[in-house]
Amino acid sequence: MTELAKSFYLTTPIYYVNDAPHIGHAYTTTAGDVLTRWHRQRGESVWFLTGVDEHGTKVQRAAEAGGVEPQVWVDRLVSESWQPVLKTIDARNDDFIRTTESRHADRVQKFWDTVKANGYVFSAPYEGPYCVGCEEFKFAADLVEGTGEFAGEQVCSIHGKPPEQLSEENWFFQLSAFNDQLIKYYEENPNAVRPQSAYNEVMSFLRGGLVDISMSRSSVKWGIPLSWDKSQVVYVWFDALLNYITATGYGAEPGSKDAELFARVWPANVQLVGKDILRFHAVYWPAMLLAAGLQPPQQVFAHGWLLVGGEKMSKSKLTGISPELIVDHFGSDAFRYYFMRAIAFGHDGSFSWEDMSARYTSELANGLGNLASRATAMVGKYFEGKLPPDQAPGDKEIEIQQLLQTVVEQADSCIDELDFAGAIGQVREFIEHINGYVTEQEPWVLAKDESTIPRLATVLYTVCESLRAIAVLYNPVMPKAMQEMWQAIGAQEALGDLADQPLASCGTWGQLPAGVQVVKGASLFPRLAEPESD
Repeated sequence: MTELAKSFYLTTPIYYVNDAPHIGHAYTTTAGDVLTRWHRQRGESVWFLTGVDEHGTKVQRAAEAGGVEPQVWVDRLVSESWQPVLKTIDARNDDFIRTTESRHADRVQKFWDTVKANGYVFSAPYEGPYCVGCEEFKFAADLVEGTGEFAGEQVCSIHGKPPEQLSEENWFFQLSAFNDQLIKYYEENPNAVRPQSAYNEVMSFLRGGLVDISMSRSSVKWGIPLSWDKSQVVYVWFDALLNYITATGYGAEPGSKDAELFARVWPANVQLVGKDILRFHAVYWPAMLLAAGLQPPQQVFAHGWLLVGGEKMSKSKLTGISPELIVDHFGSDAFRYYFMRAIAFGHDGSFSWEDMSARYTSELANGLGNLASRATAMVGKYFEGKLPPDQAPGDKEIEIQQLLQTVVEQADSCIDELDFAGAIGQVREFIEHINGYVTEQEPWVLAKDESTIPRLATVLYTVCESLRAIAVLYNPVMPKAMQEMWQAIGAQEALGDLADQPLASCGTWGQLPAGVQVVKGASLFPRLAEPESD
């Protein structure tokens, strides 16, 4: 049997559906979408998974409060909120997994049957604190001194509320058995957890020693039952984490399409998570995989929090902002651009409407949008809409050609580091250089003298060929606007679909042929109306 070529496999966290999504969720999915689109334009096979976690105490209680069964509750939230938001932000995921699907539940049971058969599951009583907000059993070190109404109490450091005290007879996962193995693995693979601050946190936790953890719940009914003990359901995290393999064919019949998919994608190349769930993904998750005889993911990347007014994005703290609110005003391309450009991925970042408006105006409308508008308009005015040939390139044009090659290489390197802001910054500096070139060359002046028409042709060709490369580089970030620009400069007819343009040859100069029809279309980034005030 021929060995299948490895695909680039990326996952978002599996989002919890006790409420509607906010821009913190959309931020992570956007990052995953930009990264996978970039890899697709490298010509790679790609698999991009996202999905929702529908089990556990929070969902059970939210459904009860809403007066409906949990399945009804999650079906409504998924269909009305979670799946539509993917279209809102223009995500191009390959699959969407729900933990209530039979393909997931059946494989979760198979996984834990395997781990139990391997000797890493045992029965024992559990007594201690449990944060329902985190759906996490807490250690004393995880709690902090409360304030306000909870002054004098120990509270969850994330949710600011006292955890509930549980006493249950549960089944435990022998996490401690993998302490030394995980330390050795991360010492040998320091890029397996990124950024460096996340790696340091994980290594500190591991060196403090792991303790066995409950992998089931007896007091929760909304979950996947254990195959060997129907009175218990799989602890929600030890159910949810498995989506990354259940969705891609773990446990499928050998020789089936699902089995082939799993062989092609696992281990995952990049698993994106918020820093608050790092421990689950960089400690519990790889230990679970090792217990089942599987490889850990190649990299877990923990990004920072989105902050509003200094508070982490959260529905419970009323700082949650819906993606639709922003996209309806700025558009999906500007949403994607802003969150990848304005916040260094891996660090906390603050969102403000004013900052987004300012960047939209200066960088998109007045920057790239104005450049595209001026270039297409001048080709229409001075050359009847036909792209003129590059007749006499001089030092300035050679400089641009060399700069483009550097930009492509550096942007590509930034993406490998998940430095989205750096990659976008490289392209933006190139755009500024071209805008400066237009100002300096004054094509509107060149057009007044017959003797400088060849020079005018070279200038306009240089700008349009630069727009071709910009469209390819920015396509993973702003696919809708770049498709419009691609068509406006005649590249669709001459070169084919934008998504098929390889990044490797993006910096090769002269791909846009002279004579193509250039059309000044609608503004890529139109001036925005001021939002209505209360």
